[in-house]
Amino acid sequence: MKDTKQQFEHAIAICRDLFAKKLHDYGPAWRILRPVSVTDQIFIKANRIRSIEVKGVSLVDEGIRSEFIAIVNYGIIGLIQLELGYGEIADITKEKALSLYDKYAQEALTLMLAKNHDYDEAWRSMRISSYTDLILMKIYRTKQIESLAGNTLVSEGIDANYMDMINYSVFALIKLEFGE
Repeated sequence: MKDTKQQFEHAIAICRDLFAKKLHDYGPAWRILRPVSVTDQIFIKANRIRSIEVKGVSLVDEGIRSEFIAIVNYGIIGLIQLELGYGEIADITKEKALSLYDKYAQEALTLMLAKNHDYDEAWRSMRISSYTDLILMKIYRTKQIESLAGNTLVSEGIDANYMDMINYSVFALIKLEFGE
């Protein structure tokens, strides 16, 4: 029996470790990113994954694993930016950034566990390339919501789309780490 919660926490720990190391090296420079720029960063990462999946080869010496990690981290950055608004400077401490990271990682876990219960771990039968396509779809939805300034009629907001992108990326990381 697979322990999805434990595998999710393992994948998030890998992402958080990289986030913390980059926070050490660069500080919270990402605080200046407006939400649309965060969405575009996620797009770049997801588009590269799809390109590698379609072409079957990468000319840059990094595979798709690092890109899924980046999507998790940018998704959490996006959620932080939605909560705090963007800054004109790197205006939070490393401790505050990590605290907010942990808050949103926990929210993503809670959401995943609820959906996982209802969907009976259907994600385990999906291909990683499907997660890529779903992330790209969520990006295009997010861009549309951004162009509507958040004024949707029936749709979930940008935050829900970021959460889904995070969770699809974690599913891919689980499959890459632990196999099918």
